[in-house]
Amino acid sequence: MKVFYSDHFVLPLPEGHRFPMVKYSMLREKVAANGVCREGELRVPRPVSDEEILRAHAPGYLARVVDGTLSRKEMRRIGFPWTERMVERSRRASGGTLEACRAALEDGLAANLAGGTHHAFADRGEGYCVFNDSAIAARALRAEGLVEKVVVIDTDVHQGNGTAAILEDDASAFTFSIHGAKNFPFHKEESDLDVALPDGADDEAFLTALEKGLGEALERSGAEAAIYLAGADPFEDDKLGRLSVSKAGLAERDRLILETCRGRGIPVTVTMAGGYARRVEDTVDIHFQTIRRAAALQELEKGTLYGQRQP
Repeated sequence: MKVFYSDHFVLPLPEGHRFPMVKYSMLREKVAANGVCREGELRVPRPVSDEEILRAHAPGYLARVVDGTLSRKEMRRIGFPWTERMVERSRRASGGTLEACRAALEDGLAANLAGGTHHAFADRGEGYCVFNDSAIAARALRAEGLVEKVVVIDTDVHQGNGTAAILEDDASAFTFSIHGAKNFPFHKEESDLDVALPDGADDEAFLTALEKGLGEALERSGAEAAIYLAGADPFEDDKLGRLSVSKAGLAERDRLILETCRGRGIPVTVTMAGGYARRVEDTVDIHFQTIRRAAALQELEKGTLYGQRQP
């Protein structure tokens, strides 16, 4: 399975910053060490171009990001200090999603070991999100004539507010978000389908709601491609999650989404989205099990069990 990574484009953060940037290099190392990808399939994406970004973002916002002229308020909202490396990292992370989407259209499944930056709006960033990779990729696939309909399946514990807002009036994209009702963002946008869960929702509550919502999203969207935000933050020991979903529950989430989409012949691009477990190793484990399951499913579809792994 083709997997794209951009962790070596380092976004420098001050000591004590709560965003777990190290998870990306840890995840890439674990993917490489466990033979998930064949030779040449673990790849560095190209950065998204201005043209690709501008299908989802306002010209003035892009100019301020690139030039470093964002206001202090805008930077506080994003949560990262501005540097040229922040800009490059953001372009590469979105590029990973776009290239993974193109690969998934060829191979059925592909992944970006970053992405899921769903809090970025057309004219602003927030919540550690600068550019909205899902919206950029969905618009690019449509502009390039590769697909007519894309569904965004967002299972990060925080609502995909930026994605919902950017794609609100776009008939070619359907947004589905399952998230914590009382969690950030405290003002929710309106996705095409929102499923809001109470604090403490466990595996059964989460999976029951997900299965119902996923079926509705796929029926209503008529999607020819899916972008799956496999957030690790519904996990029961996530510092920002407020839900009570176990690792086993999140593994079942992955199985349900991947097998349901592929059973309908829908190519799936997997992105990582959020994860803030008390132990960063838990976040990495959750992300890794998603990538491993996707790769195993692709191998099954090809008629071979890569490394003799069962999905």
